Amino acid sequence: MTRATIELGDVTPHNLQQLKRLNQVVFPVSYNDKFYKDILEAGELAKLAYYNDIVVGAVCCRIDILDGSRRLYIMTLGCLAPYRKRGIGAKMLEHVLNFVEKDGDFHSIFLHVQVNNQSAIDFYKKFGFEIVETKEQYYKRIEPADAHVLMKLLRPQRNLSEPEK
Repeated sequence: MTRATIELGDVTPHNLQQLKRLNQVVFPVSYNDKFYKDILEAGELAKLAYYNDIVVGAVCCRIDILDGSRRLYIMTLGCLAPYRKRGIGAKMLEHVLNFVEKDGDFHSIFLHVQVNNQSAIDFYKKFGFEIVETKEQYYKRIEPADAHVLMKLLRPQRNLSEPEK
C-alpha cells in the first residue's frame, strides 16, 4: 500500500471556488465575498490541504493588532469529515505555528470554537491552546450560539511601564 501524501497549496483565483465549497460543507456558518477577496491577498496565511491531490481541507488566518501586539487569528481551519484523524489538520496548524515562529513578532494565536465542538477543542489543546474566554451569542443563526476563545500565548505581554532589556 502506498503512503498517502498530504500537501499544502496556495489559494488562487483558480481554486477559490473549491475553498468556498469546502467551507460550505465543513462549517455551520457562511462567509461573505469580502472574506474570500481578503483570502486571495493572505499569502502564506491561507492554504488548501491536499490528500493525494484531492482538496480536503483549508486554513485561513489574518493578522490582528490589539494593544500594540500582533496576534494571529485563525478564521477557519477545517477538513472534510472522511479525512479527519489523518494528520491533515495537524499539518495545517503546524504551517501556521511555523509561520508565526519564523516571523517572531506575534504575541499569540487565537480562534473561536463553538462550545459544543469538543473534538476541535481537544485538537487545539494538543497544540498548547487554552480556553481563555467564552463569548455568549457569538454566532448568528446557529445553535449553540456561544463560542470559546482559544488562545496560544507565544510570548508574554510586555508591561509598557517596564523598560526594555
